[in-house]
Amino acid sequence: MAEGILSARGLMVKRNRRKLIHDVSLDLQAGQITTLIGPNGAGKSTLVRTLLGLQKASAGTITKRPDLRVGYMPQKLNLESTLPLRVQRFIDLGLGKHRLPKNLLQAMFQACRIEHLLTQPMQYLSGGETQRVLLLRSLLNSPHLLILDEPVQGVDIAGQADMYQLIVNIRDQLGCGILMISHDLHMVAAATDQVICLNQHVCCSGHPQQVSQDPAIVELFGNQGVSALAVYNHQHNHHHDSQGTIIPGHHHGGCEHD
Repeated sequence: MAEGILSARGLMVKRNRRKLIHDVSLDLQAGQITTLIGPNGAGKSTLVRTLLGLQKASAGTITKRPDLRVGYMPQKLNLESTLPLRVQRFIDLGLGKHRLPKNLLQAMFQACRIEHLLTQPMQYLSGGETQRVLLLRSLLNSPHLLILDEPVQGVDIAGQADMYQLIVNIRDQLGCGILMISHDLHMVAAATDQVICLNQHVCCSGHPQQVSQDPAIVELFGNQGVSALAVYNHQHNHHHDSQGTIIPGHHHGGCEHD
């Protein structure tokens, strides 16, 4: 049985009487890749900040494994253009007391293909190179949970499949749990073990099954946004309008998608 590393039950975050997220429950396990999807304003960042303890929940509970170590890869990196920060120095700044074993660290360097970039200034890297450096840096403390915020941000289409495969390889080698946040649906890794669709609440969640156009997802993203999506079984007991708002009076007993 997979080891549970983080669980949330009934999370709600309110700001100025407005619910940013509500009734959100999830389970993250070692060796499992969970993809969190949702439109702009769905509460993805709020949820992640709450799970990380950077924002206090208004209601609900979060349970973590003892001494949980988290690696975080931001969506993008903003550096002062005049700051002389080379890749090697940027990586060294991320080293803590819980370091990857030397053999795994070397394997991660090779997998991320950044050894030839170590003397380059961070500001001169391409989008794909920057993302690989950020990914490696997030691994340095030998995390139990790896949180990846838009890991293919700024990566061209040809490099996106490589990045997703790299993420799968990291999961396989390190055995860590991975929570991957996605802004859109143009590519969701087929190897994802669990998908959670968030729109202030959890609309639907489950295991990927096949590429298809799920009606609940189309309501949120439109047909163009689901050109390549790993679809999954789920329970969904309500309908949304084009803005993602629950339509009163449209509750039903749930629908199953194959």
